[in-house]
Amino acid sequence: MLELLDRIEAIVVSPAAAPDDRARALAELGRAVDPELSTPSPQTAQVFARALDLIGRLKADAEGLALAECLLSIAKYAYVSGHALRGLALSERAVELFRRLDARPLLRRALSVRGALLADTGNVPVAIEAYAEAVEIAIELRDPNAEAAVWNNLGGALIYAAQYEDAIACLERVVSLTEGNDQFRSVLGSAQANIALACLHLEDYARGLRAAKAAVELQENPGNAPQRLMRVIAETHYTRLLLEVDAPDAAKQRCEIAKRIAHESGLERAELLSGMAEGLCEVHAGTVDVGLSRLSKVLERARLRKGTLRDALIAMVKANELAGRTDMALVYLRELMMHTKEAQQESALLHHRLHLEKMEHKQQPTSSPDVLMARREVKLRDRLVEQVAHQELMKSRIEMLERLAVTAELRDDTTGEHSYRVGRLASLLAQDYGCDEDTIFMIDLAARLHDIGKIGIPDGILLKAGRLNEAEMKLMQTHAMIGSEILAQSNVPHMKMAEEIARFHHEHWSGGGYPFGIGQTAIPLAARMTALADVFDALTHRRPYKEAWSVDSALDAIATLKGRQFDPELTDLFLALVPRLLREVGDLDQYLGQAARESRFIQARRKIADALKQFNGNGSSAPRL
Repeated sequence: MLELLDRIEAIVVSPAAAPDDRARALAELGRAVDPELSTPSPQTAQVFARALDLIGRLKADAEGLALAECLLSIAKYAYVSGHALRGLALSERAVELFRRLDARPLLRRALSVRGALLADTGNVPVAIEAYAEAVEIAIELRDPNAEAAVWNNLGGALIYAAQYEDAIACLERVVSLTEGNDQFRSVLGSAQANIALACLHLEDYARGLRAAKAAVELQENPGNAPQRLMRVIAETHYTRLLLEVDAPDAAKQRCEIAKRIAHESGLERAELLSGMAEGLCEVHAGTVDVGLSRLSKVLERARLRKGTLRDALIAMVKANELAGRTDMALVYLRELMMHTKEAQQESALLHHRLHLEKMEHKQQPTSSPDVLMARREVKLRDRLVEQVAHQELMKSRIEMLERLAVTAELRDDTTGEHSYRVGRLASLLAQDYGCDEDTIFMIDLAARLHDIGKIGIPDGILLKAGRLNEAEMKLMQTHAMIGSEILAQSNVPHMKMAEEIARFHHEHWSGGGYPFGIGQTAIPLAARMTALADVFDALTHRRPYKEAWSVDSALDAIATLKGRQFDPELTDLFLALVPRLLREVGDLDQYLGQAARESRFIQARRKIADALKQFNGNGSSAPRL
């Protein structure tokens, strides 16, 4: 294999190589690393590393179908081997090349792989955008197999985002496209495994068990590494569901199958997942020390391989609870919360940085002398144009952070419009207060990010239907500091206001809020304005823990909190602003949420929902996307 790589490398990097020879060499390289075409071996990781190095040495303007397909193969290996971050740039380049070549079927595949890599690295909003385009292409091509594959990937991404019911709606579309057709067994099996996982989270164990049983039957004879990984995932979901319904003997049987197939796959991810399932089975069976020892070893390996660390910590918490070791369960729970916070912050800042780098790269060609002269001319001729350009630049710079903030809110507000409505309403309050145009604009943008810190809060707390207990409430309150820390590290100019809003929008005028308990004008003005808009919008819309209030009821509640929770002067302005808006614009949600409907992420979600409604007939059972 390594000799083959030497030969490929000599051809690919040689300036004298004929185009056809280079294309054949790239095709060989793709086949060598593609997990669907080759069986993993100890040398595969070396091949992957060499392939990354070789692709990195190609000219930036290199093009062609062979290169695009090779990039896609390497990106696929990056995903199944647990190196999703290293596959991101490759998948993006493959998408761009297939788009330029107008190779629609291959573009659909590349968008699907890119979506999987984005979701695996925590960038669910852009993953959903990629899947939305892939779905459109699959429907356009009238390719049910491709369409089913995309709906399945989309369902998986929504599970990442804790949108379990919406995920099931997408996965049921896979079932309707593929059921009864042996040609589609693989994608149907994967969809059923994803339904099993969503049901596990929703505690719908009966439905989850039916889906898990169907998944393993459909994936009876996995032939390559990705298929073996999917079978192991299905078996581990099946095992966990069986344990939840107190069927340890049946769970042990599924666990043994997962262990065998994981070994055959040669993938560390598969072996770690099967090890977690085996450890939980042993604890359930009463061999507590053996099970905890196994899970501890899995955890140590997972700490070196971050992709499965969350799953390993959840398994350790569950196992220690079962064993009655509540003190150790608490230790691992704290580590899980710390990991969730750090992983989400790291992911948010990573994708934000990549977004800024992409913007900078796109702007570089425009710095020629002619363009610079044109810019000076525009500046001298029309300052308004310069102001608009600055505002558009600011919108572009925070676009990725905005998507992540909306994703965090989706667990509370399934429309994705809450953040935008709060930003617009806060900016209108700033206008009535007499702020200048630049401040009004910045409040609109900055207030959209007020709850970005919720990405660091566990789903179990954000999705809890009842009231939070004291410990849960304290954890929930940390979202203010998490959000401000993310924004403080964002390296976007003029984002101090957003950082302050995130940190202080839960402080009370009387000093009874959090995180610092400061009061009155010690709370930044923009945060005091956002607090009013946020509470009003939360009260007037349904949440997992409450029904929507009427506008009058919400305003009455806010009036009673004047001088206690809210700035008295701003409260008076707000209580006058909302009725005036109702008289002038009628539908508040339509007016305040206008910016949301211009968001590519929200548009992608709507396209997906519309497609599902079309297939559901009258849309009565359509998801809330």
